[in-house]
Amino acid sequence: MMNMRSEDTLEDIELDLLIEAIWRRYQYDFRDYSRTSVLRRLQRAQAHFGHANLSGLLDQILHEPECLPELIGFLTIQVSDMFRDPDYFRTIREKVVPHLRTWPSIKVWIAGCANGEEFYSLAILFREEGLEDRTLFYCTDINTAALERAKAGIFEIDRLPGFSRNYREAGGKGSLSDYYTANYGVARFDPTLRSRVVFADHNLASDAVFSEVHFVSSRNVLIYFDRTLQDRALGLFARSLPPGGFLGLGSKETVLFSPERENFADFAPDEKVWRRRSHSSQEAVYAE
Repeated sequence: MMNMRSEDTLEDIELDLLIEAIWRRYQYDFRDYSRTSVLRRLQRAQAHFGHANLSGLLDQILHEPECLPELIGFLTIQVSDMFRDPDYFRTIREKVVPHLRTWPSIKVWIAGCANGEEFYSLAILFREEGLEDRTLFYCTDINTAALERAKAGIFEIDRLPGFSRNYREAGGKGSLSDYYTANYGVARFDPTLRSRVVFADHNLASDAVFSEVHFVSSRNVLIYFDRTLQDRALGLFARSLPPGGFLGLGSKETVLFSPERENFADFAPDEKVWRRRSHSSQEAVYAE
């Protein structure tokens, strides 16, 4: 139940009611997202839908469910780049992949895959490292429209120079142009990159662990959560990983201040990569 305070402004009350309505009507849970971030995004949605206040947006979303996908687009961040933060992907290639090779089959969970930039980055990297045929990718997000864009693998051509630069800096072994065809102002990535991927709707705020995986990459998602939800998501990641599995986070994210910290050993913390502890005498090996 919401806890109304006497010092709440009218906007505070409207925000609480709108977040609660989205949860109770549609089971999309934004209650533990950063309040400042959610308010900013809902104010943009309010302007887009032509309402004078959040109450108008509340009325519309309750009575016009067909508007929900568009609203979810405002509430979730879908802007990324391929091979964003190249040092992260170089670390995956040079330090994580050698350990992943020791498993006969590999499962990778990209939590908060947005429009698919991170998936295609990892799919290309795993192909170049010879791991594609024994890897299954799970790409999840709460935004179904973004998942459809990720499935299509189509990006604006003016984004390609940045993608290509990141690819080279991340240790790419060829040319990014080997993986797409360009025409009519867009780049279409090789559909065979999607031959071993499952795209699925999954909500870190309310859903459970769905599979054991060897590597979780969830980048620039936790920064939009409050501490409670960050801890919940890190708990899901910890329970998804076997001893020795890997977790990769975004450049401004960490496990250091979470109760889940004890489940992770440092691996390449400067590049935001940790390894699932075994809680055994072998733990020191995982930090090598």
